[in-house]
Amino acid sequence: MTEEWEPRLEPRAARPPSRGFPVGMTVAAAIASAILIALGVWQLQRLKWKEALLANIAAAEAAPARPLEPMLDGLALGRKMDFVRVKVTCPGLARAPAVELYALRGGEIGSRLISACPVVSSYYNTILVDRGFIPDTVVYRPLPDPSITDPVEITGVLRAPERGNFATPPRTATRWYLHDVKTMGAALQARGPVAPLFLMAETSSNPDFKSLEPAPFPVDIPNRHLEYALTWFGLAGALAGVYGAAVFKRVRG
Repeated sequence: MTEEWEPRLEPRAARPPSRGFPVGMTVAAAIASAILIALGVWQLQRLKWKEALLANIAAAEAAPARPLEPMLDGLALGRKMDFVRVKVTCPGLARAPAVELYALRGGEIGSRLISACPVVSSYYNTILVDRGFIPDTVVYRPLPDPSITDPVEITGVLRAPERGNFATPPRTATRWYLHDVKTMGAALQARGPVAPLFLMAETSSNPDFKSLEPAPFPVDIPNRHLEYALTWFGLAGALAGVYGAAVFKRVRG
């Protein structure tokens, strides 16, 4: 009698147990994603600020210059005067005392000369004038001479002083690093009250001194914030994709 043959079945390999949900990786991915998204949102905010800045500059460049004193009266009454184009006559500005503000223009390090200009306003007696940029390679400065009171007519743009932050260096005995009405006005012995805006000169206070370049606006203002925002958001999306794939593979085993 022939023995019936039965196929021998090999035992199936045991499936490795699932390693569970990756809590640590999830926390790390969430933190990284939050940072990337926050950077993208910040760049969008910077984009909005940059577009407003460029629009204000374009408007100021095209606007007719108005007498300064009525603008200062409006400022004291709460009106916004940032980027308003004005004109004023400053006695003796060409040889007025000046303090120097660190500046970088067109890739060149230098200083901006800040002097006080007396004004006739119902609320302010002085405005500080940013007369322009001088490269550090130029050593000469116009010597102050209070006996020279020749009138100098200046056309320029009113600008609110920038705010410092933790990275702003402290001023030294010879150089400021921030448009600061209070300390600059005190150093120049300006008669108060001093207007809280600066007049950024468009026209020269020293026509015979060519190295002093009136510079109310930056040479070039790039606007790539949308590109940067899309980059950060793209990185956040890529991270989410990698995280999702890693979680799927881990849970499925």
